[in-house]
Amino acid sequence: MTATAAPLSINATAQSQKFVAYWLFGMAALVAIMVVIGGVTRLTGSGLSMVEWRPLMGTLPPLDAAEWQRVFDLYRASPEYEQLNYGMDLGGFKTIFFWEYFHRLWGRLLGLGFGFPFIFLLVTRRVPAGYNRRLTTLLLLGGLQGVIGWWMVKSGLSEDATVSQYRLAVHLGTALVIFSLLVWTGLDLFYRPSRRPRGHTVGSLLLIAITILAGALVAGMDAGLLYNEYPLMGNGLLPIEYGDAGYLDAFENPASAQFHHRWIAALTFAAVIALGIRAWRGGHTILGSAVIGAVTVQFLLGIATLLHGVPVTLGGLHQAGAVILLGATLLLAHAQYRGQHHGHCLGQAES
Repeated sequence: MTATAAPLSINATAQSQKFVAYWLFGMAALVAIMVVIGGVTRLTGSGLSMVEWRPLMGTLPPLDAAEWQRVFDLYRASPEYEQLNYGMDLGGFKTIFFWEYFHRLWGRLLGLGFGFPFIFLLVTRRVPAGYNRRLTTLLLLGGLQGVIGWWMVKSGLSEDATVSQYRLAVHLGTALVIFSLLVWTGLDLFYRPSRRPRGHTVGSLLLIAITILAGALVAGMDAGLLYNEYPLMGNGLLPIEYGDAGYLDAFENPASAQFHHRWIAALTFAAVIALGIRAWRGGHTILGSAVIGAVTVQFLLGIATLLHGVPVTLGGLHQAGAVILLGATLLLAHAQYRGQHHGHCLGQAES
């Protein structure tokens, strides 16, 4: 008589789901680090140092003097070198090359860190029921993000040597979509699937997203280098340049972009503070305190970054703060809309 495999027990299934959840949380952390690395790459002026896109062959950096000279010569033929870094020596080039190389290398590690475990789950038929499509979507989004990254860099290899603020916003926005899907899917598996957020909660999440994208426009136009004061912009709250760019003013006028980022951030600050207070009243004390703390620190970091003329350290921390705020708000949203959940250590911590 042929023996048949016993079905997985409920506990075994739960353990498998927890394993997948931990993997997704780890991937979300790596994406968050990637966002910060991308911010530092931008702040150090390193993003256009690699003028080639070699997805498979570009994993290793230059390993000898001849290869360093080759990639340096390619950079010296670029508009950025001619317009912004003319006369830079090889030592200076290696510094800016490092950050762009590190950014791309981290992206490759993310691809491997998601792709191979996902293939393993598929081959061993351990993908949790109902999650195949969502995990496949994440894999495709990761590949698309690499293409978007090169599409963004390519805009800066044009005659004006300026990366498109629109493409920068798309690149950052896609990273945050991936981050959010990783966090939400992990929480669904770790606890149980949550209902979609509504009302104040979804409004706060949208405001956070809009604030971050507005910040991408500021970064893309170096608008943070204008009006390094707060709350005034020159002689008033509204900059004198406001409206100069016509119907595209919000997207192509640096002063207007900074103005919008400031006041959308203030609105987001108020909305998230109110959300945290509501969470306290609803019994989510820890997560309510977390979002209040995250939005307060992020708001103050934004002001400090502006007042100091966007130094690399503060700018990088401000970028990290945005991801932390988004993550904390997602945790709260999931807890609010999955209802009470008993029998799990983290669920009990919030009950």
